[in-house]
Amino acid sequence: MQRVRATLKQGVCLVAVSKFHPVEALREAYGAGQRIFGESHVQELMAKEEVLPKDIEWHFIGHLQTNKVKYIVPYISLIHSVDSVKLLKEINKQAEKVDRVVDVLLQLHVAAEETKFGFTPGELLEMLAAGEWKTMQHVRVVGLMAMATNTDDEGQIAREFDTVNQVFATVKECFFADEPAFKERSMGMSGDYLIAQEHGSTMVRIGTTIFGERDYGKG
Repeated sequence: MQRVRATLKQGVCLVAVSKFHPVEALREAYGAGQRIFGESHVQELMAKEEVLPKDIEWHFIGHLQTNKVKYIVPYISLIHSVDSVKLLKEINKQAEKVDRVVDVLLQLHVAAEETKFGFTPGELLEMLAAGEWKTMQHVRVVGLMAMATNTDDEGQIAREFDTVNQVFATVKECFFADEPAFKERSMGMSGDYLIAQEHGSTMVRIGTTIFGERDYGKG
């Protein structure tokens, strides 16, 4: 944990990705001062939230199905993976029921992989220009999230993160110029976070480097 923190630039937020890791591992990280944890499975998140300290900030970082939103909206701090207007509307609907405003990131697809979710840059600008999101009083868009291609080509990874930064700047200028909360770029995981933070990331999602390899048989 401390080794990772030592490599982060000032102002870059560390999200400890704890999916598939046991509660004991999270307690150890918590004891080392970590308070922000990222999960990508609703059922696993619910089980951990129930037994771990209440000052933890839970981030949902995986693909979120609309029928699961209601289970996490009462306590989630940030949803990184909003990839459709339908999902944004559902988060707003469920947040209204519990009288909360939930912070979200819009997921941008820049990787050269069809398996990644998210808006293309064009789709994102089109969705924001349509303006339906402006009527949603119980969600607050605070930035963008993206994943780079899983490749050893560091140049490609850097270019993809630069694309995210460019889209972020355009979106900020056109839609959120007067919104200081719109500032986050959630980019970078264990394999590429050092590149990400050199190319504009404000938030990195790191699991393996902190917790070791995951036990996929659990959770």
